[in-house]
Amino acid sequence: MTKKPKADSVPTQPATAPQRVIGRRSVLQGLAASAVAIPYFSWNTRSLAEELEADKTPIGLIGAGGMGMGNMQSAKSMLNVVAIADADSGRAESANEKLSGGKADTYEDYRKVIERDDIKVLHIATPDHWHSKPLIEAMLAGKDVYCEKPLTLTIDEGKLIRKVQKETGRIVQVGTQQRSQFNLFTKAMAIVNEGRLGKITRVQAAIGAAPTSPELPVAEVPKGLNWDLWLGPAPAVDYRSLRKGGKRAMSNCHYEFRWWYEYSGGKLTDWGAHHVDICNWALKLNGQADGPIGIGGTSEHPVEYVDGKPQQTDRYNTATAFNFKVDYANGTEMIIRHDTDNGVMIEGEKGRMFVNRGKLVGAPVDALKDNPLPEDAISKVYKSLPMTGNARFGHWANFLHCHREQVEPISDVHSHMQMLNVCHLAGITARLGRDLKWDDTTEKIVGDDEANSMLTRPYREGYEIQM
Repeated sequence: MTKKPKADSVPTQPATAPQRVIGRRSVLQGLAASAVAIPYFSWNTRSLAEELEADKTPIGLIGAGGMGMGNMQSAKSMLNVVAIADADSGRAESANEKLSGGKADTYEDYRKVIERDDIKVLHIATPDHWHSKPLIEAMLAGKDVYCEKPLTLTIDEGKLIRKVQKETGRIVQVGTQQRSQFNLFTKAMAIVNEGRLGKITRVQAAIGAAPTSPELPVAEVPKGLNWDLWLGPAPAVDYRSLRKGGKRAMSNCHYEFRWWYEYSGGKLTDWGAHHVDICNWALKLNGQADGPIGIGGTSEHPVEYVDGKPQQTDRYNTATAFNFKVDYANGTEMIIRHDTDNGVMIEGEKGRMFVNRGKLVGAPVDALKDNPLPEDAISKVYKSLPMTGNARFGHWANFLHCHREQVEPISDVHSHMQMLNVCHLAGITARLGRDLKWDDTTEKIVGDDEANSMLTRPYREGYEIQM
């Protein structure tokens, strides 16, 4: 169903009040010395936020669920949502009313959004198995894209995405918004980049355990949901759902898709895409950017696996508990685990620090009181790009700035896939129950044909990527 926009537009209140422009030196020193939320800073007469809010970039939204709505609500002062596509018509209509007062065009088929010449910027916030196909097709159509994480369902999808991005030169921001949490994660990276930890010996991504479910019965597809389209490239299966009390239904669809390997990678690619990204960013900034050489460890699943395949198809199947060690040629190791405080630990020869979305602690952080970071330390790790707001708002401002200036954003597809390969390898070793050796140059698993067969997945007929 398509709803035509009216001639007038609905005024949108800024997500945040206009922010005062302050001096470059004072802000950078404040960032270096403190761990509190920061205002926008600019060395120009008008702030980046003000410029972006004045421009109100037209955008098409593909996927109107929780992340799509949350992102659009957060960045709405900078955006004008003119088109929305979702396989669930109820979600599309609800998003239309909330984001644009009912004035956007709504579609079931995302290709209708990509085809529009008046839309140069897209947001893809679909379930994970629907990320790569529309992203690649959007880049080939000349669009710049903010795509939610994890960018891919497989390692080979990542190879294709990187190839297409290089060939088209399109601007793609990945939704790893921790890179724009300036007072915590970005500041931690500045500490690393200034050599305050020395050579890194160990990084740890603690990402929490995943849920289990009972047997989920086959259920009637909700009204307005095109189930075949929602499945898309994934195998055709029955819709399953079970609601207990007033809680969100356990299902193989909205939100709960992340607990099925058919559509996602569980915690390993959900939270892993955030915290493994920070671990990898730290290694790269410290000149320790070579890829891994192997991975092994232990994991638990709620269903039995044989030859990497789940033997039950009526309940969640991603790893619920795990402890993996990723080895690097220089002796550094990365730990990915479920059973300790959610966040990132970075250990170096000179000290260690811990960072998550609520704190940044450790001896190198305490030392900033007497030995603050240089005033440009945080700017340098942020590719010297303008910074405004913080976290989600800041990440969107970065994308829109990079779209306008046609420069690489803070979370590019190449660095993202370098770390996401680690997350995908963890998922493969978990399902096979054995250690793997990895050749980062060829991006192949060494001496294991069965494991290499899991670097890709077939697309269901009719849902292949259109090149």
